[in-house]
Amino acid sequence: MSAAAAAEPQAAAAIAARGVSKAFGGVQALRSASFAASGGEVHALVGENGAGKSTLIKILGGRIPADAGSILLDGRPVRFGGTAEAARHGVGTVFQELTLLPWMSVAENLLLGREPRSALGLIRRSALAPEAEAVLAGLGIHHIDPRALAAEVSLAERQIIEIARVVIRRPRILLLDEPTSSLVEREVEWLFARIRDLRSAGTAIVFTSHRWNEITSIADRITIFRNGAEVGTYTAIDEGEAITLMTGRRVEALYPKLPPVPADAPPALKLAQASLDGAGINGAGIDGAGALSFSLAAGEILGIGGLAGQGHRELFLGLFGAPPLKQGKISVGGRPTRIAHPADAIRAGLGIALVPEDRKSEGLLLPLSVRDNLTLPILGRLSQFGVIRGAVERRMSRDIISRLAIVTPGPAQPVGTLSGGNQQKVLVGRWLLAESRILLLYDVTRGVDVATKHEIYELMARLAGEGRAILFYSSDTEELAHLCHRVLVLRGGRIAAELAPPALDAEAIVAAAMREADEAHAG
Repeated sequence: MSAAAAAEPQAAAAIAARGVSKAFGGVQALRSASFAASGGEVHALVGENGAGKSTLIKILGGRIPADAGSILLDGRPVRFGGTAEAARHGVGTVFQELTLLPWMSVAENLLLGREPRSALGLIRRSALAPEAEAVLAGLGIHHIDPRALAAEVSLAERQIIEIARVVIRRPRILLLDEPTSSLVEREVEWLFARIRDLRSAGTAIVFTSHRWNEITSIADRITIFRNGAEVGTYTAIDEGEAITLMTGRRVEALYPKLPPVPADAPPALKLAQASLDGAGINGAGIDGAGALSFSLAAGEILGIGGLAGQGHRELFLGLFGAPPLKQGKISVGGRPTRIAHPADAIRAGLGIALVPEDRKSEGLLLPLSVRDNLTLPILGRLSQFGVIRGAVERRMSRDIISRLAIVTPGPAQPVGTLSGGNQQKVLVGRWLLAESRILLLYDVTRGVDVATKHEIYELMARLAGEGRAILFYSSDTEELAHLCHRVLVLRGGRIAAELAPPALDAEAIVAAAMREADEAHAG
């Protein structure tokens, strides 16, 4: 489908930005950007990481002020003093960074500011969980325990709670910044049903995502951003044209050609008779039977797929010792080893690295610099008599920044100010500096734009060609199908299927993951 430019709506926009600019230190996030969304439409913002989408959402939602330009509601200029003031004007925002209070319960977070109260105005704590349960059920959510601490539920469940507590306030304008980045397909369908309900009620919905199929399935109009400014608004545009507008260049092939695994490649990692403990968001428990065994060869990208909650996260964390697997035998480079702590995995001779699911809370130290985050695992190598050799550290940091094309003013920039895609590159670069030979990559393209995804795909293929072994989990089955030499589909903590070309495609992965559920339903 070719691009079709969208005309501005005749009526005043429900929310609009006019000539908005914003800078963070030396980084110009927005450059006189403009945008408008009408009531009763879903308006998507798309662009590379760092294009300015999240910054614009934060300004529209009252979290940060603009340096220049104006915000308009129904054609009238407004200036929000914070998110609470924006909410009083009917603007509800789900920010990319989760805002739940971890040591409060799901119910307390969900009903914060609207708790059930007695005649004296005191919170009726005994009524919190039942009311939260009823609210969640009204939204079609039945698998989240309102009594659980927010810190104890999964990342996807935290994302759903964030969305729910904004949606239940029935905002007139709803801003959603990467709301699907942690969600699997069924949860995305749940969210889109809520979005359609709100659109039918006249709500203006602004939505960002890096998943093009989501954009085309839900958006009425699409505005493309590049380098902090809008480059066009469209009612229809195909992915190739959109990528060219987002990046200023054409990406001919999204997925690179994989280097073959050498026939005599030695096993880099072996796991035998492991048990995975836990339960997923779908309520499927993992029974702990020691039934998970596989081998990962040097130069191989081995995919791990399946429905959420089947043991993927427990597997990756267990191989990294965070916490260790309770049962099973691990061999690295043909030598049996015990990984009781991440330090065991990182140390010389093993070189196991983990890029985790949630880069902000599990991977990076956001207030520290890019340099500090890159060199964290190798400080011992960089030190002499207990003092870090600063010149060496700076040189190594600059080399990896250049190699991975990390967009940053310099190594001293706080990593928390970088875009999501560049933060992900910092995490990968950390382990390249550590010379890790076994990479555990857990949903590394989550929340990453299409151009940066392409760079990560190319890097994975290159690292495999250099002989590194890669264990790769993705919630995107197309990624697994195109980026892996083999895919193991987990179900209940066990391997339900092993797929390899020519039988390896997205449909086969989904079918293997769903087979048991289909059989149970039929029974």
